[in-house]
Amino acid sequence: MPVRAVVLDIGETVLDDTREWHAWADWIGVRRHTFSTVLGAVTATGRDNAETFRYFKPDFDVAAERQRREETGNGEQIGESDLYPDVRPALAELRQKGLWVGLAGNQTTKAGRLLRDLDLPVDAIATSAEWGVAKPDPVFFQRVVELADVAASDLLYVGDHRDNDVVAGHRAGLWTALIRRGPWGHLWADDPAVQASADWVIDSLAELPKLVART
Repeated sequence: MPVRAVVLDIGETVLDDTREWHAWADWIGVRRHTFSTVLGAVTATGRDNAETFRYFKPDFDVAAERQRREETGNGEQIGESDLYPDVRPALAELRQKGLWVGLAGNQTTKAGRLLRDLDLPVDAIATSAEWGVAKPDPVFFQRVVELADVAASDLLYVGDHRDNDVVAGHRAGLWTALIRRGPWGHLWADDPAVQASADWVIDSLAELPKLVART
């Protein structure tokens, strides 16, 4: 079946997460390079990136600390400069070709609001916090399909994460693409599970319009 809708993950697919990770390193008083190195080690073993904090503070509560950041004026920020350069052109071209286009990822409720404020050329934006379910839960992908209002076999999900995006999306019956971007995308681009589950591995979102046109 041809692709009729494209839904993109958010972190390290649409957004460069560098600013947010630096903010977390500063918040817990760890050098940014050290924090990034530990994050990479956690990533390489396939564990949730929240575990990174526990190497520095074993009893670290991410949700509570996120709230403290907001209360002290150091909360999450998303601006135009956090978008990867290929995002707006690729989204616009996909819509010009008549595809339904959305963003949906494991993000906070605030991230959803901030992304909508950017007025991106998409039909809808949703986050796991808004839905109350996160990837790789199959219910998340059910919600993605419902959001786009197409059959699962008509929807392409694009992301940088092997387990959360490509493997889980494939199991849900979607077309999937892994973008070689950010630590996860580069680490897992040649992983056997990605090769078995992804319809494409891409280096840029600019590749998507031509790829979906061939389906």
